[in-house]
Amino acid sequence: MRYGTVSDNRVLVDTSVWIAYFKNSHPQITDRVDDVLTHSDVHVPKVVIAELIQGAKTDREIAIIEEFVNAFTVIDQNADTWLKAGRLSFSMKKKGITVHIIDCYISILANEYRCSIFSLDAHFKNIQKFLRFDLL
Repeated sequence: MRYGTVSDNRVLVDTSVWIAYFKNSHPQITDRVDDVLTHSDVHVPKVVIAELIQGAKTDREIAIIEEFVNAFTVIDQNADTWLKAGRLSFSMKKKGITVHIIDCYISILANEYRCSIFSLDAHFKNIQKFLRFDLL
């Protein structure tokens, strides 16, 4: 099962990247995110915003995360996004690859919105074998 194509300028930034960016623990990640923020159309799924709020330590952190709604293109599911994510997970499981359904969902969103994915999560390389999208 392979869907659609990707856009050179649209980048879906995953939770793992935002966490590293906010912690400022990896200077090369911080530089890369700054470059993406400057030169790309950043897309953030609502589920990523929810994951970031879930992991927040203070109300101030939550306020910063909530500003994503104004700063970036926030994306959400289409009528059959979750069905596609379930089918993707099923196809992968049949080949012996188990990936969290949220990563399948994010991959489907990236495909539907023609985004590259910027993530530190290695699962996306496995998903790429089943679904067309670029990784940064």
